Amino acid sequence: MPTVIFESLDNSDPVRAEAPDGGALADLCDQIDAPVPFSCRSANCGTCRIHILEGGELLLAPEDEELDVLDVFAASPPGQRLACQAQMRSGAGTLRVRAVADDE
Repeated sequence: MPTVIFESLDNSDPVRAEAPDGGALADLCDQIDAPVPFSCRSANCGTCRIHILEGGELLLAPEDEELDVLDVFAASPPGQRLACQAQMRSGAGTLRVRAVADDE
């Protein structure tokens, strides 16, 4: 089962959680109150953009809808993803992410 580490923007302690194999990253964020903002949950707004700091290979490839929103922000995988759309692969490993700051 993968471990997900959510780094915070304010340098507080990271939030760490075990992710169910094949689970949605957004669901895990809800369960552990991860420091990732959400607004729409349907790949419309880009509020939940995250930097992939480590372990991007633990995420399934993005769908076209996610890619379209990332393109609006001139962002792209593997460096950034939308937490509302990202799905975890099965298997062991560590995924480390941080929310994208408003000024980035």
